[in-house]
Amino acid sequence: MLDRDGVLNQDRADYVKHPGELLMIPGAGEACALLNGAGIKIAVVSNQSAVGRGIISVEMLERINEKLRNELQVLGGRIDLFLTCTEPPNGRSERRKPAPGMLREVLAHFRMRPDEAVMIGDQITDLQAARSAGVTPILVRTGKGADLLAQGLPQDILPITVYDSLLAAVESLLTRR
Repeated sequence: MLDRDGVLNQDRADYVKHPGELLMIPGAGEACALLNGAGIKIAVVSNQSAVGRGIISVEMLERINEKLRNELQVLGGRIDLFLTCTEPPNGRSERRKPAPGMLREVLAHFRMRPDEAVMIGDQITDLQAARSAGVTPILVRTGKGADLLAQGLPQDILPITVYDSLLAAVESLLTRR
């Protein structure tokens, strides 16, 4: 399981509002291609509050995600499942990270046990959702990850494995397989 903004594409303080603003993080496409080549399914689980805040429409979010799929395809990668929660931060549903709802949907969709899955993210909410779902949390320093590490991680989510990027995480995971 992968977060989107800050893991696959560059995070923006003002949100990715149209496909032209979606910029891939170097190595992210190659990382997805490596996972696909190893027979590992990829699910993106992403909070997208720009929709709930009225900044973009659901249709625009779909266009942005389609650009991401196309960018990955050019690099030999693909996303097998794409889940988003479009509620604003004050709309705390079971799907909005840090709640584990979307992660549990992924586990059910692929008929996996939590101990068979990882969640790679750049924010505390990604790590909290992983812990709540029983999934192994992995933090990347891209996106908001480096700032999160500088602030210090709360004890209740430790231990956490940290990598410089999605590509570094994937290469390490695949060598341990």
